[in-house]
Amino acid sequence: MASERPVQATTVTGEDVRPSGERAVLIAMAVALLLTVAYWVIWYGVDRDLLASSHAAAYYAFENAFPLADGWLVLALLLGIVNLARRRPAVVLWTLLAGGAGIYLGCMDVLFDLENGIYTSHPGADASASLIEIAINIITFTFGIAIIAWVWRHRAAYLATR
Repeated sequence: MASERPVQATTVTGEDVRPSGERAVLIAMAVALLLTVAYWVIWYGVDRDLLASSHAAAYYAFENAFPLADGWLVLALLLGIVNLARRRPAVVLWTLLAGGAGIYLGCMDVLFDLENGIYTSHPGADASASLIEIAINIITFTFGIAIIAWVWRHRAAYLATR
């Protein structure tokens, strides 16, 4: 019998292989974090009328309920960014949490907007406010779905790192 050479197993380490799109995801997560923080700085510190899609009391009450949930999103994004930059296995957890939080917040926002006519122009209302709201919703869903799909597709590369 011919002697067989043993097959050497290869492991993926943080230095071996960088999944395609890693840098783009890192940048997208950082941009999402900065945009979320900027939204609240503008809302509470600059001029909420720049962002407000409505001036109804219910709209302001609804928007004022978001900072804690957005804070969780920012924390998940931050920890996802740190773990992605360090190529730690926890990137899978934090990126999935960030993407899920974005989708959840987007669902709440869209349902409120639909139930309260935010997308439709009211007499005397600024149509650009509705467009801003629609853009925020689209970006939120696109971001959430994209980072979940990306990290899930590449999870083995990160879970194999030490």
